[in-house]
Amino acid sequence: MLGRRRPVHIGLSARIFHPESGGTGLKTKTLQVLEQSVAQWAASRDTLVLMVPSVLSDGALMRSNIRIRDYADYLDGLLLQGGADVSPRAYGEEPLKPEWGGDPVRDAYELELVHEFMEAGKPILGICRGMQLINVALGGSLYQDLPTQCPDSLGHESQAYDRHAHEITFTPGGKMRDWFGVDGGRVTSIHHQAVNRLGKDVVVEATAPDGVIEAIRWTGRSFVCGVQWHPEFHHLSDDLLDCHPLLEAFLNAAR
Repeated sequence: MLGRRRPVHIGLSARIFHPESGGTGLKTKTLQVLEQSVAQWAASRDTLVLMVPSVLSDGALMRSNIRIRDYADYLDGLLLQGGADVSPRAYGEEPLKPEWGGDPVRDAYELELVHEFMEAGKPILGICRGMQLINVALGGSLYQDLPTQCPDSLGHESQAYDRHAHEITFTPGGKMRDWFGVDGGRVTSIHHQAVNRLGKDVVVEATAPDGVIEAIRWTGRSFVCGVQWHPEFHHLSDDLLDCHPLLEAFLNAAR
């Protein structure tokens, strides 16, 4: 159609589910999936959302020479969705408990995504695990478990899942404070890990009342930001922060 603007092409990293011991059918296969809410949130501004599959150079199903770098060249931006813990080994630590060991396979895949999109100068937005992954990719570290390592922290995770929320405050003078036009608000909280040591050239954009870092931004040459909360769930309640300014900032950078 004449005059129609090309939609922004956003790559969404996949959640990876590994074969289950004793499983049958699909449970014997590696699954790469999108979480519907985050895909719909990204697509709410006439955006084409495309999942970026992991590309294994030595995989049994390798059919071409397509690499992660080719996706970074073709797509306009990258959205990292939530999911499994980041492995402590990705930032030079051993898991304090086996259940905090994370998913090293997904880590390797998403770390490559981050580095290739940054190298291409393409914008990146990380949600929850995605924010933590960005910090690790830039040389930072995480708290493996807030309740045990930061016992004075407020509850950042509960059985209420996407109905659990707390307040955050934007950093005065920060970019996100400008984008949102408010001092803070209530956000959906579903995490037991959090940013500890900041990565190189990473600044804090928002914190919770207990000081836990809730948003970060890279000060380098391209748009690289992350939020610890889940903006894709904020339509579930009128008292939660309107996160469309964050999506608009990301998509404007992608355009």
